[in-house]
Amino acid sequence: MAESAERPLAAPVAYLLLVRMWSRSVWQYRTSLVLTGLGQMLTTSLDLIAIFVLYSQVTVLGGFTLPQTLYLYGTTRLAFALSDLVASGVENLADSIRLGTFDLVLIRPVSTLAQVLADQFTPKRLGKLVPATATLVWALIDLPVHWTAPKIAVCLGTILCGFVLYCAFWVLSGCISFLAVDAREVANTFTYGAEFASEYPLTIFGRPLGFALTFVLPVAFVTWQPSLYVLGHPDPFGLPGFLRLASPAAAALFSALAVLAWRASIRRYRSTGS
Repeated sequence: MAESAERPLAAPVAYLLLVRMWSRSVWQYRTSLVLTGLGQMLTTSLDLIAIFVLYSQVTVLGGFTLPQTLYLYGTTRLAFALSDLVASGVENLADSIRLGTFDLVLIRPVSTLAQVLADQFTPKRLGKLVPATATLVWALIDLPVHWTAPKIAVCLGTILCGFVLYCAFWVLSGCISFLAVDAREVANTFTYGAEFASEYPLTIFGRPLGFALTFVLPVAFVTWQPSLYVLGHPDPFGLPGFLRLASPAAAALFSALAVLAWRASIRRYRSTGS
């Protein structure tokens, strides 16, 4: 079944309209929204507590100090929280395909991807932004970094490119649902697995896995490679220096791959019926 033709601005406009609709729906239950938002904030903070527990036993982890690891954690968490806010509607796709309700998405004269990304949007995910932002600010204050214009640009670009890469991972995880509806755990390796791997220095995973997370699934370009540049830290794996500034290229490449994979999945989709 082919995706309906649409005007160039139809997809972003449709996405924003759907986000507004879901937000107004959730806002009818304000107390629940606030409490679940606080819950998101608290549960997200648990991983941060784990980092402090680790550093209560060691002063350096994988060659990185606590402020340096907090920088990795903060940029990763902030980029992921933004992508989770924008694109995690993809998590509902497997159920939609299994129940046959995805057919309704296809018959609407609106971008299918915009509809799926905005599905069941909820502002409660804003709660994840709070600890991520606070951690990053903390790290920036404690880091002994001489901030120059290029380093500031790379720091901001780390969050932006990480956000784009995570959104691409969300879309690719959605494409897996067209192949195996019950493969949710496999799909989560592209999203939550990538997030976990980015929170810590890649050196703790060893060289083979570190290379895989650089050249197979480009998790290293979310935070690791640009952070090496910002922190002035040598690459423990001895990779070329130009990779530290390659996050925009990786984000563009994987975004294009995600869009192509989505279009191919839509073309090959066969309804499961109702």
